[in-house]
Amino acid sequence: MRWGTWLLALWLGATAAGAWGAPPARLALVIDDLGQTPARDRRVLALPGPVALSILPDTPHSRELAEAAHAAGKTVMLHLPMDPATGPYAWHPELSTGELEKRLDAALRQVPHARGLNNHMGSRMTAQRPAMAWLMQRLQQDHRFFIDSRTSAATVAAAEAQKAGLASLSRDIFLDDDQSPTAVAAQFDEALKLARQQGSALMIGHPHPATLELLERELPRLKERGFELIDVEMLIALRGNRAMAAHGKAGTYR
Repeated sequence: MRWGTWLLALWLGATAAGAWGAPPARLALVIDDLGQTPARDRRVLALPGPVALSILPDTPHSRELAEAAHAAGKTVMLHLPMDPATGPYAWHPELSTGELEKRLDAALRQVPHARGLNNHMGSRMTAQRPAMAWLMQRLQQDHRFFIDSRTSAATVAAAEAQKAGLASLSRDIFLDDDQSPTAVAAQFDEALKLARQQGSALMIGHPHPATLELLERELPRLKERGFELIDVEMLIALRGNRAMAAHGKAGTYR
């Protein structure tokens, strides 16, 4: 990963902002659960700016979407199923490290060009410290990043990533646990508020109709509202692997 380039770009941006006023609040966006429906996938691919596409490996269109996203210059991510998710790639606490590695390798073959991964479900699996520690070491070797979807308060995934020195982030806002247009709009507003408060926010959404309609409408307006949409890897560089206040104390994950 070209950390030096991104850090230089951030430093230059901060320098310019210092000369002309406060820097914009920054947002990063990941869309999960992709590879299932081409029409929805195409709408996500067409969203403006550096939106990351997190693709499920056990979907009929995983490989073709990963190739199309890579060709479009988008960040490709593996959306790795974890217990209680099921299927041939899913991680479960009772599996051996060898079997976890076998499933990870197979999933990565289904999602070419994956620069990082986040967990799909995983409320049980992300609480397993040995498995999470192994995963972070493996991703470090592969030069990939990790995003903790934070599907459970018991997660230790981000903490283990931080211990390993792995490039990583934790989700701040889920846009669409409630898929109604009113609820999605409220969550988007909450992300903007949080970004103003702490300087940045990481949003995760899904290709639901209300989510896509809101993003198609609101992403082009971010700049005029004082926000900057940045790539997830730039947000990793910006935060320097430190936890936000909601997820830890003094930058250390709980």
